[in-house]
Amino acid sequence: MAFALILLPLLMAALAAAVPSGRMRPWLLPATGTAHLALTITALASGGTASPAAWLALDPLGKLILAIVSTLFFFCSFSAAAYLRYRSERPNRVFCACLLAFLSAMTLVTWSHHLGLMWVAIEGATLATAPLIFFNHTQRSIEATWKYLLVGSVGIALALLGTFFLAYASLHTGMKADLTLETMLAHAPQLSKPWLHAAFVLLLVGYGTKMGLAPMHSWKPDAYGEAPGLVGALFAGGITSCAFLALLRIYHICSAAGESAFAARLLTAMGLFSMAVASLFMVGQRDFKRMLAYSSVEHMGILALGLGLGAPALFGTFFHAVANALTKGVLFLAAGNIHRAYADKTTDRVSGALRRVPFSGALFIAGFLAVTGSPPFAPFIGMFAILNGALETGHHAAGGLYLALLLVAFIGMGGTVLKVVQGRVPDEARKTAYRESVLSVAPVLCLMALVLLLGVWIPAPLTTLLRDAVLFLESQP
Repeated sequence: MAFALILLPLLMAALAAAVPSGRMRPWLLPATGTAHLALTITALASGGTASPAAWLALDPLGKLILAIVSTLFFFCSFSAAAYLRYRSERPNRVFCACLLAFLSAMTLVTWSHHLGLMWVAIEGATLATAPLIFFNHTQRSIEATWKYLLVGSVGIALALLGTFFLAYASLHTGMKADLTLETMLAHAPQLSKPWLHAAFVLLLVGYGTKMGLAPMHSWKPDAYGEAPGLVGALFAGGITSCAFLALLRIYHICSAAGESAFAARLLTAMGLFSMAVASLFMVGQRDFKRMLAYSSVEHMGILALGLGLGAPALFGTFFHAVANALTKGVLFLAAGNIHRAYADKTTDRVSGALRRVPFSGALFIAGFLAVTGSPPFAPFIGMFAILNGALETGHHAAGGLYLALLLVAFIGMGGTVLKVVQGRVPDEARKTAYRESVLSVAPVLCLMALVLLLGVWIPAPLTTLLRDAVLFLESQP
């Protein structure tokens, strides 16, 4: 099953590169997304675990992130077909092939039980996504691409150095350096503590760069702002979730070594700092796609904070990873539709979206309410559970600051969103050729329905998936 899930997108990427028709090629994306989701559901139902020495295995943490990635790609693939049909003047061979290779790399991350293989998979995802940012071939898009590659390369290099440090933590105590997850967990109590601490710091910075935690987030506003909306959705809900999984792996090893308190302090501090930076930059933000990038920084901070708070907040943290990914899909896909309708993404020239693109404008408002923690949407449950975790563990100051930063983010995002959706439609926006279609709106509407559904009812299979993930992370060898 692992090879089928990983190789299917790769084979389809090769097919996309070979297909001569630019009109037919985009339809390979929803075909692959549908097949990948079907295989994912089968893998989740069958278990997907392997022997302790295996490099590929699907444990409860991997299952959760695989479900997020596959579901989000499924909806984004249909939006991609609509987007590429509208952008028929642009060649789409590289775009389609890289998008499918990106899915393969993300899938490999979820199955990787060897820390070195996991690093290779995340680096592969980085390389596959660079051409997606450059799709528009503008000066700003190439600048964003280079910034993404440079900052991401520094981060992934630090993660590699941290992986080496983790291996040396085993060698330093006379053990064999084996980077399979099960072996590291089994021997975690014997690891050299100074080397383990250094490894965690490097890995937190390295994989935190891929998540977009502050202050390593500088690539996000440019990359999210210049990439097509569907790429931003896959970044904010896909690659960040994969990087979060990598962070969970390292935290699990530290916890098994009895060093969870050390890791928790760093995660809590970095989580709150990310929220603070993002909230401040959202206030008065004129570019609504850059605003969504800072919202992603904020929510990665929320995930880091929830992980740092430990057991009482873990269920809410994992649920928020699901809710955030789906909600970011709504926001970025709706923002992409608005961007195409106005041929601009700043509030100086974008207003009256409810009149110009009524469905996308309404979904943009609903996504804003959801992502800022308004009930009855799904993010409210995760964010409220994390607050309860902070109070239950006695982190009252952190809980108070958390609430204050959420309020600042709500005010900052609200000002930009209202400017976009309200007011008069500029004359130049009325003249653009873009019109909403079923294919451009339906995926966003379905994602929004899921966000609302999970806010009022969590299905039993998802509850089981979340609880299994919590139990697995808390388990000790």
